[in-house]
Amino acid sequence: MKPFMILLALSVTGLCKAQTISSDDQLHFGAGALISATTYTVVYTTTKNKKKAFWYSLGAATLAGLAKEVYDSSKDNNRFDTGEWGATALGGLTASVTINLFVGKNKKRKNQTAYL
Repeated sequence: MKPFMILLALSVTGLCKAQTISSDDQLHFGAGALISATTYTVVYTTTKNKKKAFWYSLGAATLAGLAKEVYDSSKDNNRFDTGEWGATALGGLTASVTINLFVGKNKKRKNQTAYL
């Protein structure tokens, strides 16, 4: 009980702080998710291939993040930020995995209920 009280006291007083994510990294994550979701939708509706749509959407988000960071590093007083590139790629991965989990399930469910 005593360690719990010490931890509670530290967290209330503000001496114990968690890491925060900058608003710029949040924007990069959102942009990666948006690029990935759009690419996944276009590729899947064209090819009906989940694997191809997953890899193309993840690649598009990663390449967009890389291109943005290369462009930013070419400006004066700026550098290549791997954290922002990672946030963009992680946003793309999150969107790709999420969409991949839910695409194509209705067709299987309809076929199973038709035979019952």
